[in-house]
Amino acid sequence: MIKQFDCILFDADETLFEFDAYIGLNKMFAQHGITFSLEDYQNYQALNKPLWTAYQQHEIDAEQLKTRRFDPWAKVLNLPASTLNQQFLASMAEICQPLPGAKALLEAIAPHVRIGIITNGFADLLHARLASTGFGDYFQVLTISEQFGLAKPAPEIFQHTLEQLEGCQPERTLMVGDTPESDIAGGINAGMKTCWLDHGDKTLPETIKPDWQVSTLSALQALLV
Repeated sequence: MIKQFDCILFDADETLFEFDAYIGLNKMFAQHGITFSLEDYQNYQALNKPLWTAYQQHEIDAEQLKTRRFDPWAKVLNLPASTLNQQFLASMAEICQPLPGAKALLEAIAPHVRIGIITNGFADLLHARLASTGFGDYFQVLTISEQFGLAKPAPEIFQHTLEQLEGCQPERTLMVGDTPESDIAGGINAGMKTCWLDHGDKTLPETIKPDWQVSTLSALQALLV
């Protein structure tokens, strides 16, 4: 199937790299002598998730997202919210692990296609992950919404990525991601083929129809090569 494509684009969080925010927050708050409970995590996500939605809908920018999600804890600890965000991202970088099958998949497809990442995550964390995993050399382009100014599913971020890859046409590009609303819908709207990496923790809306659906990166590798 790989002969259908000149380019393959990946999301980052929970597509190539594990992203366990609860463990990262535990690690970060332990630096301040705080045991971060499951209830604390639920309260954090009650604030964090709507902020991510607002960010993807271009209602707030990356800096507002980074700081507002830590505002309650900033008051408790008497620290700037930006400091807590930096410490959180540093903790996430330290615990970074690739998803099972990620390295084998990248090695298998690298001789055949150009590869890129499109992420709504943050630049410092992505670069730290690429360095710690040794994955950096696999990618010809990294498009980071924080730097680009628009987040997935905006079609502009997909179009920009193709322009950076010089000559990749959307109909010969595969977008792989775990979030239907941003990765799959965005790829479809940009004219790309799409593959949903289904971890079993998200519902696929009836209006979003990926071309392929897999539960592991190893299964995607088997499809492609």
